[in-house]
Amino acid sequence: MAEQTSNRHSTEGEREKKRIAVFGSTGSIGTQALAVIRANSHLFSAEVLTAQNNDELLVEQALQFNPNIVVIGDEKKYAKVKDALKSTNVKVFCGEQALEEVAAMDCYDMMLAAIVGFAGLRPVLQAVENGKVIALANKETLVVAGDIVMQKAVENRVPIIPVDSEHSAIFQCLVGESRNQIEKVILTASGGPFLGKKPNFLVNVKRDHALQHPNWTMGAKISIDSATLMNKGLEMIEAKWLFNLRPEQVQVVVHPQSIIHSMVQFEDGSIKAQMGLPDMKLPIQYALAFPQRIQNKFPRYDFRRPGQLTFEEPDVKTFRNLVLATDALFRGGNTPCVLNAANEIAVYAFLRNRIGFLDMTDLIERTMMHVPFIEKPTLEEYFESDAEARNFAASLIKL
Repeated sequence: MAEQTSNRHSTEGEREKKRIAVFGSTGSIGTQALAVIRANSHLFSAEVLTAQNNDELLVEQALQFNPNIVVIGDEKKYAKVKDALKSTNVKVFCGEQALEEVAAMDCYDMMLAAIVGFAGLRPVLQAVENGKVIALANKETLVVAGDIVMQKAVENRVPIIPVDSEHSAIFQCLVGESRNQIEKVILTASGGPFLGKKPNFLVNVKRDHALQHPNWTMGAKISIDSATLMNKGLEMIEAKWLFNLRPEQVQVVVHPQSIIHSMVQFEDGSIKAQMGLPDMKLPIQYALAFPQRIQNKFPRYDFRRPGQLTFEEPDVKTFRNLVLATDALFRGGNTPCVLNAANEIAVYAFLRNRIGFLDMTDLIERTMMHVPFIEKPTLEEYFESDAEARNFAASLIKL
């Protein structure tokens, strides 16, 4: 037995590191992913790092992790990044086209897709078509074109492992349950910073207040989406595609403590839940190491401490974004794509104090009514719908 154990440890020690491409390395998910890679440098290496604008942090990360390639999206910052890394062997590229080209390269094993918003779609498609495993933190990729992305994943036998805490929870609950029918999945929502508030309060909300999430440390865009409950709506659409569900099988419940990250109810009525303290490094680590679980020193939830786990229905009269997203989920076609595009414009405008908190929902609703419905869009039609929705939404914003 001792000899077998020794041989096993030797084999594990000699196992090649998993090469990770972190697309969106300077954002909240990207920086936490690099913390996980740093803590498990015997298992993972950061082979590709990309950022859109944050050249200073990208250079700092490159000097620390010594990746094969970095990509800076903003072409005006290419020379600065190139010069800062001239003493290294790191290859430097720039621009949107470079993101797609690097995504198609063979220098990595797994893409952590953490680019925020619609911009993450093309690189993910390139990676899928080239057989790369996807650790998906960019929910918009499936919201916009879930049918095409998942079909390509099946055709190329590419695993898509969710990183969102809610979808990671469902994924974990389904391990070992492939032969058992799902009755429904239950996505938990914290309720955001304005849980219990009514429109007469929300009309005066400003960006700094909306960015203060009670449980999670997140980037600006997802923090605003959480405050409006749009994030949960996008997660409903993502769950449909990830787990091959009918719209009526996806339910949302508000769970302010964010300890239960989501649940799966099976056809026998049994419910499985995945629990833990709210820390995105845990689902990130799970996705990177899957199918293994690896040790860490993250804080643990302690059942011995006084506390209570509570649940309630979301207030859809106040937070109508969840209604709009549910409508998009049931209607399908290009409607989720339009919803997402309008939401990205709305959040961008709100963060720059161009529109009010409640105005975001009105803008999204008007855009959804304006853009023509396409039942079975091609990829090109998804991009056209996205562009039309953005242009119309932008035209509604008062300068």
